[in-house]
Amino acid sequence: MNYIDSGNDARYSTDSAKWCGDSGAYLNLEPGPGITRDAINHRNRSVWRYAKAIAVDAGSAVSLGEGGTPLLHRQWNGAPVRFKLEFMMPTGSFKDRGMTVMVSYLKSRGIDHVLEDSSGNAGASLSAYAAAAGMRCRILVPETASYPKIAQIAACGADVVTVPGTRQDVADAALRMSSEIFYASHNWQPFFIEGTKTLAYELWEELGFREPDNVVTPLGYGSNVLGLDRGFDELLRNGEIKKRPRIFGVQAANCAPCHAAWQSGGESPVAATVTPTVAEGIASSQPTRLREVLRAVRGSDGAIAAVSETEIVDALRSLANMGFYVEPTCAAAAAGLTQLLASGAIRRDEETVIVLTGSGLKSSERIGQLLNLQPRTL
Repeated sequence: MNYIDSGNDARYSTDSAKWCGDSGAYLNLEPGPGITRDAINHRNRSVWRYAKAIAVDAGSAVSLGEGGTPLLHRQWNGAPVRFKLEFMMPTGSFKDRGMTVMVSYLKSRGIDHVLEDSSGNAGASLSAYAAAAGMRCRILVPETASYPKIAQIAACGADVVTVPGTRQDVADAALRMSSEIFYASHNWQPFFIEGTKTLAYELWEELGFREPDNVVTPLGYGSNVLGLDRGFDELLRNGEIKKRPRIFGVQAANCAPCHAAWQSGGESPVAATVTPTVAEGIASSQPTRLREVLRAVRGSDGAIAAVSETEIVDALRSLANMGFYVEPTCAAAAAGLTQLLASGAIRRDEETVIVLTGSGLKSSERIGQLLNLQPRTL
């Protein structure tokens, strides 16, 4: 399997780690062979049970037991829905699914010092996997990042640096620093998506080797959308599913560049006003792989929705009342599902999965403020 330069379609061997092409554009991976049900390693409960479909030698795997997250059947606004609890990962977010593969690949190629920019969850994940791999790690975060996330990153030994300004300012600072340290950005390095594609495999296996009708996920830079697209594409080409599930990405209306481009009908960025959002995990004003995200959603006959801050907080409260203590970013997806059910874009008789991506334990102080949570005094 080779890298493909998205800027000029040049091919590069994956024998040497790269994070961008010679054109300066991001890299993709060639289509993978995928997997069939008889190739699953049932003795392994992590994402590496699908090792035969992952373009990294499983003998090099750096794993913390990620994957195998619960898929629970519940009701949402009166509709039967399956909740995929990706927040029940080793570091509390779906990022572990991609990080195990990316770090395993980088370690196998001799990388021993990595740099990442993150709003919190990716940094926490990379810090943990780098520690497990014996790598040094530097994480740049917004100065507004929640302290629990910063503490989690630092606890695993990473060098944490706060950057003033927006989430994009943090990404720009990391790009400037990439000449000093290998830039292990989960938004640029396609081996991260090689890991997130296992979400598609897991849903397929958990549903009795069949596909759902719809998958709804929060959308920032798009690694879950792209992973689902890659995984379901491989299953379809292998004849393991009958059709590609529809993929729905949900953005916060305060920061919704993918939604703006979606509405325009094109594949290029569209000028859009960006203001702060409680869904900090998807506050990405310039997503790296915008074109691929739009193609993945359109290719699945899905859609991109945008939800208000009020809708996010209402959904956050409803999820908590169901026992799902998740961060506001997850609640954006649930708010989006409410919209999609109301509009008829998703029918109540369809098999729908909603992906809950990050633990509320990372944002407890903010959740308490948003939901006005106060104990009673005796």
